[in-house]
Amino acid sequence: MGCSSCSSGKDGQPKGCKNNGTCGTDGCNKLTVFDWLSNMALPGGMAPFNYVEIRFKNGRKQYYKNPENLTLSIGDIVATEASPGHDVGMVTLTGELVRIQMKKKNIEIDGEDTKKIYRKASQKDIDLWQKARDREDAMKVRAREIAIRLELQMKISDIEFQGDGSKATFYYTAEDRVDFRQLIKEFAHEFSTRIEMRQIGFRQEAARLGGIGSCGRELCCSTWLSDFRSVTTSAARYQQLSLNPQKLAGQCGKLKCCLNYELDAYVDALQEFPKTEIKLRTEKGTAVCQKTDIFKGYMWYAYEGEWMNWHKITIEHANEIIAANEAGEKVVSLEEFASELLEDAKVDFENVVGQDSLTRFDQPKKTNRRKRNRTKKNTSNNKRTVSNNNNKPKPKPKPKPKPKPKGEQKNTSNNTTRRKKTQGGEVKEQQSKRPNTKAKTNQNKPKPRRKNQNNNKRKPQQDNKKNDKA
Repeated sequence: MGCSSCSSGKDGQPKGCKNNGTCGTDGCNKLTVFDWLSNMALPGGMAPFNYVEIRFKNGRKQYYKNPENLTLSIGDIVATEASPGHDVGMVTLTGELVRIQMKKKNIEIDGEDTKKIYRKASQKDIDLWQKARDREDAMKVRAREIAIRLELQMKISDIEFQGDGSKATFYYTAEDRVDFRQLIKEFAHEFSTRIEMRQIGFRQEAARLGGIGSCGRELCCSTWLSDFRSVTTSAARYQQLSLNPQKLAGQCGKLKCCLNYELDAYVDALQEFPKTEIKLRTEKGTAVCQKTDIFKGYMWYAYEGEWMNWHKITIEHANEIIAANEAGEKVVSLEEFASELLEDAKVDFENVVGQDSLTRFDQPKKTNRRKRNRTKKNTSNNKRTVSNNNNKPKPKPKPKPKPKPKGEQKNTSNNTTRRKKTQGGEVKEQQSKRPNTKAKTNQNKPKPRRKNQNNNKRKPQQDNKKNDKA
């Protein structure tokens, strides 16, 4: 909807057309109309329609006659007839579409109330009109203060100046009739201009002021909706909406107009459904309707006394049971019909990793504090042991053993046996002890290595026994 002049400027900031609501292409105004006949030429010999649609402040539109056949297009600012003086507005629609709009709104062509266009607005007219509009916000604040001081049950919602600045129209809302004769006197004395009071409804107030609805878009009444139809709570009941006034009410405080948009489709769909007041009679008991699903065509029933157990059946089954009850017959139970709708959940694949879960990142990770404390203790103990080992003296290097001749046997034990032959041929064994160098080196080593010393001491005894047997 934005025109080319509303593009972004430097550093990505919006440039803006700076027309303050009078867009030259009519692309950012309220209640805009697309002229789909603008590129089509009229048949030969047919004169163009000499009425024009003109928009004023906040979506107020009127139709004016163009007696002088001025060449007007959408976006032109013109000076129109007013009482008294003249008004300034913007052209929003021309051509044959104006004829259709006037016919739709039951406005007579060449009637008594029709007004005419004077001329295209000059720069002087536009400057005077802009100065008058700049006064509106400050006047609205002062007008509300005066109304509160006079204790009037009314709310002044908007002020609109005439194009020449000779008259100001005050729009207000009130639940009851208000006597504002004293208020008009004070307004005329305070603002030094002609005052006109006009009462509007709450929906008209929301349409004039505009805003953002609960859906996130601009209000329908301020953008495209022009006729306000009555909305009742039955529209919410047909659509099975909860009757919560905070959710069903719009910015105007009344029921939302969008409740009527899909109402006809719901009414047509509900014609196939049986009435919820009808009870189903079975041999097991009478069942009462609890819920209906319009989109899928299902109904839920519960037996009297067993309100927690609901049975889902289709519309065809419900109509079949009702027809049988009207004929004086009873169905065995609802479970027979509900069992047909039970579907076995087939698992095509197993999602082990959980990559298809939309909430896999929402679950907080479980923190095991005990494991953290254990790891902290282990790291601290390891640091202590490392520091103690660094403080201990380093063991002396072991002396290298001397090379032995090939004929001698290697003995791992400390005690060595030597065999000598006597004169009688007997063999005697003599034991010779060598200095135990391992014991000296093992003094600085930790205690668990003492077991090896005991094992080494026991080995010579076993060797001696073996030698004796030999």
